[in-house]
Amino acid sequence: MKLLFIIILAITTFQSCSTSSDDSMDSNQMNDSMPNDNSDNGTMDTNSGKLYMGDFMSGAHTTQGKATVNSEHTKLNFTNFKTDNGPVLNVYLATDTSVTSYMDLGALKGIEGDYEYDLPNNVDLSTYKYVIIWCVEYSVNFGYAVLE
Repeated sequence: MKLLFIIILAITTFQSCSTSSDDSMDSNQMNDSMPNDNSDNGTMDTNSGKLYMGDFMSGAHTTQGKATVNSEHTKLNFTNFKTDNGPVLNVYLATDTSVTSYMDLGALKGIEGDYEYDLPNNVDLSTYKYVIIWCVEYSVNFGYAVLE
C-alpha cells in the first residue's frame, strides 16, 4: 500500500510540469538571466513612457490574468492572476514563448492574486515583450502574456 502511494505521488508530481506536446527545450538552449545580444545588453527602451499590457494565455497549464507595466517601465504588475502550482516557477521577460533570450525576474510570488515585480533598468519592452511563467525544473512554459 505504501509503495502504491509513492508511485502515485511520483506520477502526480511529474505531471504537474509536463506538457502534452513536446515543446520543451534542451538545457543547453536556456540562457542566463541576462540577454545574449551585443546591442547594449538589450536593455535600451526607445519607447519610454509607453504603456504596455497583455492578457495571460495558457501554455502547458491553465493561466489567466493581466500583466501591465507602469509608465516609468520600472514595475510589472499581475492582476487577477491565476495559474497551476508547480516546482520552481519563475517569471521571465523573453523575446519569444520558447525563451530563446530572456531576463529572469525571479520566483513567482504566488499562483493566485495580484503581484508586482521590479523590472531591470531601461529594459527594451519592444524586444522582451513576453511575460512567461516558466517551470525551471522541467523547462515548461506554464503560460504567458504578450506586452503590447
